[in-house]
Parts: sequence; C-alpha cells; structure tokens
Amino acid sequence: MEINDGEEEEFEFSRNYFLAKELAGSGKKSTRKISDINVVDEQELRAAAANIELKHEKEINSLVNSYKSLYPKWDFELRCGFGLLMYGFGSKKVLIEDFASTALTEYSVVVINGYLQSVNLKQVVIALAEIWWEELKTRRRTSSGLSSKVQQPFNSRSMDDLLAFLHESHVDENDSFVCVVVHNIDGPGLRDPESQQYLARLASCLHIRMIASIDNVNAPLLWDKKMVHTQFNWCWYHVPTFTPYKVEGIFFPLILAHSSTTQSAKTAAIVLQSLTPNAQSVFKILADCQLSHPDEEGMPIDTLYTVARERFIVSSQVTLNSHLTEFKDHELVKTKRQSDGQDCLHIPLAADALEKLVSEINQ
Repeated sequence: MEINDGEEEEFEFSRNYFLAKELAGSGKKSTRKISDINVVDEQELRAAAANIELKHEKEINSLVNSYKSLYPKWDFELRCGFGLLMYGFGSKKVLIEDFASTALTEYSVVVINGYLQSVNLKQVVIALAEIWWEELKTRRRTSSGLSSKVQQPFNSRSMDDLLAFLHESHVDENDSFVCVVVHNIDGPGLRDPESQQYLARLASCLHIRMIASIDNVNAPLLWDKKMVHTQFNWCWYHVPTFTPYKVEGIFFPLILAHSSTTQSAKTAAIVLQSLTPNAQSVFKILADCQLSHPDEEGMPIDTLYTVARERFIVSSQVTLNSHLTEFKDHELVKTKRQSDGQDCLHIPLAADALEKLVSEINQ
C-alpha cells in the first residue's frame, strides 16, 4: 500500500507532537511562583501609563468634534421618550458630559459613575426624587393632593414608592424630565441583575431620560427583550472615540501593581483629586477630626454637618449626603454604629497614612 506525500506529512506531524509531549512530561516542574515576581509600585506604574503619548491626537479630536452634529438629534430623541446608548472603542465620558453640558442646559442632570466598584442606587433615586420635587414646586403646579402624598421624607421611602413618584403625571408638559447619565452602565458596580432591573424601571419612568455608555462587548446580555425595547427604549449609537480610559482606569486595581497600606493612601489621594473642592473640604474635616481624636470611634454625621455648614462648605443635609455617598462608593469612608445607636464616620487608614493624605490635599 502506497502512502502519498500528504499522509506522510500528517503522520510525521502527529509523531513529532506525541514525542514532544513525552519529553515535556519527563522534565521537572518549575519551582517558580507568581508571588516571586517583583511587582512595581502602583503609583509609578500609573505615572508611567499617564506619560504615554497619545497617538493621532489631532484625528481623535476631529472625530469627537464630528459627533457634535448629532447633539440636536439626540436631544430630539430624548424629548420623544427614547434613551441613548453609546458604544464603541474608547472612553465616552467626555463626549457624553459635553453633550449634557451644552445641549441639556434646561434640564437637571444626575450622573452615575458605573465604573466604580460599588454604586448606591437607592441614594441616586432619592436624589432624583428630591430634584423632581423641587422642580414641581418651582413650576407652582402642585395640588393639595400631591402635597399630602410627599410629606414623608424621600429617604424613608421604599424604592417602589420612589419610582412610582417619578412615574406619576404631575405636569401637563410631556418634555419635562430629569436626565440620568450613566457612565459604564455595564460597570462592576451595576452589572448585577438587581441593579439592572432597577435601572430599567428608572429609565421607564415618565419624568426620567437616560443616557448611558457601554464598553463590554457582552453588555447587551445583561438585558432581556422587555428591558431593551420597553423600559430602556434605547437608541443605539456607535461613537468610537479612541481616547484612553484615564478616569475609569483609576478605580481598577492594576494586576502588576503591589497593594499595601501605603498604596491605599495613594489610591485615596488619586480618588480625592477627581472630586470637587467642596467634597475634598468635607473629607478634610473628617480626617482632621480623626487625627485629633484617635481614641474615638469616629465623627458623628450631625457633627460633621454642623462644622461643614459653619464653614459654608455645604448648605443642606442633602448636599452632605451626596458627598458621603461619593466617599462610600469610593470606599474612602466607612460607617460605624456607636453604643448609643448613633452612626459615626471613620476613614479606614492608619494615622501616618492619613496625615500624608491630608498634606497632599492641602497642596
């Protein structure tokens, strides 16, 4: 029986494969471990990444600017009751915020940063309900029946009650609504089924319009047909920007970086730099109190509010709560319950690390 060239070549390949496997199996296993790798300091790694020169900057800016011609169309679709979903390679944070700040100036806008490791949706919905209630009072179209329904504070109401309030028809104008911007709706803090269900119900509320971005190719698997077409009611837009995920990447641990107490302080400093000056001032009050009273369990929330108001940093409890929500989402602050039942705020850092952090804030 003759063997042609093709069969002989296939036989030779198979023989070599099994020979190589036999030789590999007879060798000794390596004793090296991943833990033996001398990883770089996270701050140095992030600094090196920040210094990488952006290529094709002119073309990228031209591409992003070209999307501005779509702003009137996006505004029209929001007025018609649709949601906007942006997808494509590159960070879409700057693009969406530019659209919100230029084309949606007549509406209130609430931003949810889905790229955070945890997001408190209940606090977001409470903030939306308070904003919408203030708008209703400003329009002077509230009835006595409506006033009786909302006498109960929003922060003591359930999610179902809050969503029902946002869905009720209080004004005659159909284009009266509050915009919700969700950066990375597929992010780690929002990708669980319960969060997605609440977001879908929020998007379907009569007085809410949602603008969101996704970056994971599998993000649509988070939703079923009803959520996509009935609740979110998305208009899909492919808007690749090719810009780096600088802000979003801050909150993801680098696999080559080393983690320690010092690194936690450095990460906290990076996070605080991304917050508003008022938020930084509130954090500094809390840090100074913790450093001056190291034996106490923490700073009571009422005391923090009194000090912050005296220094004209916050004007209301709602403003302070929004700052505290940011701190908790970023894991900068933790809540402790005292023996008398009072909630106190505590920064989970050692005294020396906290002193260094405060000095960096003051610079």
